[in-house]
Amino acid sequence: MLAAFAKSQSADDPLSGLEVGERPDPQAPEGWTTVRLRTAALNHHDVWSLRGVGLPADRLPMVLGCDGAGVSEDGDEVLVHAVVASPGWTADETLDPRRSLLSEVHDGTLAEVVAVPRHNLVPKPAGLSWEHAACLPTAWLTAYRMLFTNADVQPGSTVLVQGAAGGVATALVQLGSAAGLRMWVTSRDAAKGEQAVALGADRAFENGARLPERVDAVMETVGAATWSHSINSLRPGGSVVISGATSGDAPSKAELTKIFFKQLRVVGSTMGTRDELERLARFVVDAGIEPLVDSVMPLADARDGFARMVEGRVAGKVVFTV
Repeated sequence: MLAAFAKSQSADDPLSGLEVGERPDPQAPEGWTTVRLRTAALNHHDVWSLRGVGLPADRLPMVLGCDGAGVSEDGDEVLVHAVVASPGWTADETLDPRRSLLSEVHDGTLAEVVAVPRHNLVPKPAGLSWEHAACLPTAWLTAYRMLFTNADVQPGSTVLVQGAAGGVATALVQLGSAAGLRMWVTSRDAAKGEQAVALGADRAFENGARLPERVDAVMETVGAATWSHSINSLRPGGSVVISGATSGDAPSKAELTKIFFKQLRVVGSTMGTRDELERLARFVVDAGIEPLVDSVMPLADARDGFARMVEGRVAGKVVFTV
């Protein structure tokens, strides 16, 4: 089968380890099945794997990709849930200490066929396009869990999203505005802030700007560079939900005094469950949300999509057709 896979790794030149070519068809073990993919999408996780982060070299070659949608062995149109729980785990799979994502232990979705646990198949709503279906299982699912499971907000609440242009941040803006939340964003780039407003954000601010009022929750994926601003922007009793730390995980100030004095909630959030992905897909269709897509290209041209991401030329999801 045709696949985009990591054959080697380089921290400085990640594209040097990317191969787009033939790999053996996957074999589904007991309790697993295969999906013939129609679309798959690119994540920064795939670039980090090529840099040698999170993917040990002894697992190479590894088919990359966490996002995908296609047709099951039974002929059903499905989304692929990328979180793989350990054998015997039956609770929330994001809490399994031995969980993995597709492309970390098992081959991923940037291929013609992927093998996944049967539990990981999610029905694709009829009104959801293949291109939009491929956007949902990673960044959009992360955003959904941050907002609707972990943030403790309701319609009318004000939510600050740190860093307007990332994949999770974009999904947060689109989901939150559709759910009746007042979404504010910060950005170093005024144009990216304007794009967030066009997607549904109420207002955009410069990084670190003093806000007109304190917010009910902050969605944090940036980390050290924005941590103090996040804590100072919250009302008493508010929540900061963290799903990443792209600028580092060691802020110069922990702000512990403000956290306990204002009784703030600090909540970690990682990906989401299979059931949350099913609800997300229905919500996107019912609310008429169209995930922002940067570009659509054949899987055979995957190197071009990776290059766009490495060079920082991506606005929205890069989707591959299979």
